[in-house]
Amino acid sequence: MQADVTHLTSLFSNATEGIILTNGAGKIVLVNPAAERMFGYDADEIINQAIEVLLPGSARPHHHTLRETFYKKPSNRVMGQGRDLYGMRKDGSDIPVEVSLSFYKKDDELFVIAFIVDITLRKKIEKNILEQQKELEKMTSDMRKLNMQLETKVEERTSILKEALQKLEESQKDLSEALDKEKQLSEIKSRFVSMASHEFRTPLTTVLSSASLLSKYTTADEQDNRNRHVNKIKNSVKHLNDILEDFLSLGKLDEGKVGSHSDEFDLKELIDDVVDEMNGMMKKDQQFLYKHEGISRVYSDKKLLKNVIINLASNAIKFSEEGKTIVIKSRVENETMEIIISDTGIGISKEDQAHLFSSFYRGKNAVNIQGTGLGLHIVKRYVDLLEGQITISSQLNEGTTFNVGIPDLKAHI
Repeated sequence: MQADVTHLTSLFSNATEGIILTNGAGKIVLVNPAAERMFGYDADEIINQAIEVLLPGSARPHHHTLRETFYKKPSNRVMGQGRDLYGMRKDGSDIPVEVSLSFYKKDDELFVIAFIVDITLRKKIEKNILEQQKELEKMTSDMRKLNMQLETKVEERTSILKEALQKLEESQKDLSEALDKEKQLSEIKSRFVSMASHEFRTPLTTVLSSASLLSKYTTADEQDNRNRHVNKIKNSVKHLNDILEDFLSLGKLDEGKVGSHSDEFDLKELIDDVVDEMNGMMKKDQQFLYKHEGISRVYSDKKLLKNVIINLASNAIKFSEEGKTIVIKSRVENETMEIIISDTGIGISKEDQAHLFSSFYRGKNAVNIQGTGLGLHIVKRYVDLLEGQITISSQLNEGTTFNVGIPDLKAHI
């Protein structure tokens, strides 16, 4: 028994968490050394004081009510879920904390144990991550604006993109250091750094080299060479813009800023418009073959559905060779819209299919083809918002078929 008491005393004295014991009147009975260091008090200064002495002034007036409510129905629990908690040091400064409560009774008196963790460092890390995200969003916005002025400001764009690359590389280092301290983000960090390092560097290098070569072609008979390098720059900046659009879409989805807003529209007309828009993206001699069955007036979110179709059709173009046909079918029946997009491209292995809708994931046979690994992840998130389902059927070197099923809400209007 003496050994057990010794162990408990050692545990109480050497715990890295603050431990404070209060009695049924809310008075402090015991304080361990970690809590003394955390709040800047010696034990004899706060023992027999009300627990409210350790709270900020704004929290004190109503805390006794919360405490009495807990005493009436005590339970082991974590305090502050969904909101920030603060304690107050002896010097009057606030300290962000996490608090877990436990209790026991002795001689019919209730005693409450508070386990307290100082999360100041975590708060600093979270603040740094938010600042990094805002900086990246600002850089993204600047780059999109510059894209609209590319034809007349190639040299200016080159300088700014070069500066953006330097900032991005510096940001990657800072972001990596911050994310290392949050274990749950480690997988996303490694995938992001790997993808961004490759996908941003390649088009930026093309822009810089082509912009440098433009200055060498000064005569009228060299216009074809100038046009060729301007087109390279345009294509590279378009690729950068696509990457940034993926990041913005994922960010809005993660922040809950994307919702479903349904209205009535013509499904066949929508897909016809998408096919027309994407004809300019197709490789040599590629073509779309589109067929619709059933009624065409449906009720859903037209914008989200269009993004899904564009993303899947773009993938079909990208992963198919020249001269191939991409088949799109749509059908409306039994209060469901079904959209099928098939290609005869490089296909997807069974192993990769299991991870295809994960963020930043790319198939092993697609590593040399431009892409962020976010497209299908975003498609899946959009389909979920539409309360639909998406399935895939694919064979390596034979092609891929995506089947999207979305409820037609017209019957529920």
